[in-house]
Parts: sequence; C-alpha cells; structure tokens
Amino acid sequence: MNKRVVIFDLDGTLLNTIQDLGQACNHALHTFGYPTHSATEYPRMVGNGINKLLERALPVEAQTESNVQQLREVFVPYYLEHCCEQTVPYEGIVEALQLLKQQGLTLAVASNKFDDATQKIVHHFFGNIFDAVVGERSDVPRKPNPTIVRTIVRELGCRVEDVVMYVGDSVVDVETAHNANVPVCACTWGFVPESQLREQAVPLVSSPSDLGLIVQWIEYGFPKP
Repeated sequence: MNKRVVIFDLDGTLLNTIQDLGQACNHALHTFGYPTHSATEYPRMVGNGINKLLERALPVEAQTESNVQQLREVFVPYYLEHCCEQTVPYEGIVEALQLLKQQGLTLAVASNKFDDATQKIVHHFFGNIFDAVVGERSDVPRKPNPTIVRTIVRELGCRVEDVVMYVGDSVVDVETAHNANVPVCACTWGFVPESQLREQAVPLVSSPSDLGLIVQWIEYGFPKP
C-alpha cells in the first residue's frame, strides 16, 4: 500500500523558536560589536535559513558574505547548545500529530534550519513521531528549492505523488510545495501575517486542531482557498 505523507515545516509551524533564535543571533552580533534586536523583530528575519537570518540582522552597511560567515561560526555552536531552552511546541500540535499518526499518515519535517539543530530539536520535542526529518545540509539546498521534498520522499522509499499535504507558515513554504508539485496549506499561527498568506490563494488552517481536516481533504477533496 502506498504511503500517505504529510510534510511539515518546523519553525513557526510546529514550534515557536523565535526566542532561542533571537538569543543566539544577538549573542553572535554582540560578540562582534553589532547592535542587537528585540525578540519582536526576529519573526520578519527568519524563514530562509541561518545565513539569511544573520544577514538581515546585520546593519545594512555590514551585510557582506564574510561578516555573515563570521557570525555563523559563533551562532551555530551557541544555538546548537541552547536551541531547546525557550522553544515550545504550539498549543495542540503534539495532539494533532498523534491524531494524524493514528489515521495512518506518514509524517516528515522539512526545515531551512541547519540539519544538526533540526534533528536535535525534533527529537527533543517530538521523539520518534516523524518518519523523516531533513534540514539544510550540503546536499539539500534551502527552500523554496524542492530538493528537500524529493530527499524526504527518497528517504521514505515512496513517490512525490504520495505527499498528500505540505504544511507551513510562510510564503517560502508555499513556494516550496508548488515547486515540488505537492498540495499545500498554510497555518496562520506562525511568523507570517495571515494577510500575507491569504495572498497565496491556498487553504489556511487557523489552529493546530484544524490539522485533522487533512484526513477529510484526502478523502473528499481539497477546499478552494
């Protein structure tokens, strides 16, 4: 029997990671004498991987590749050590995942976070509920490149056609799903304003409890945005 796979983004979809990301970024900025940012500023900087986060956090005149790499060398070990301290699952996410699993769905994570941190965080908060977990690594370019979806499919031993839903909280996630030619819905509880997601003309879910609708959509068809 073919697998029915649901792929989830991580940051802003399964977990609120802003506090730990912001703390690690501020640590790197402070180390080299750059201004730091409040936690409320970081949601607009995330979504495209660590390098892009660090670039956006730098003053405009300092946004060079060499400065980003210098910050990354400090950010990565600090974040890897502290990435589970203030991060929390969104309320109802664990129960929603358990329900989908009980319905026979295969679950996976596709993240632009570097792979070591992705693996650590997912295992820490969700144990073994996910059947495949892939973060940014040398052979997996950042989303919206669809390679990450194809990598998950290969690791699961199935086909792209078996991916019944991609769930994310950003335009990057919607573009990733479109590039991979898989169905997508966007969650409104993450880091991107709902108004921006509505412009993408995809189904929206407003609460983790609504993820149970995925099973209905598989059986009866997907709603119009």
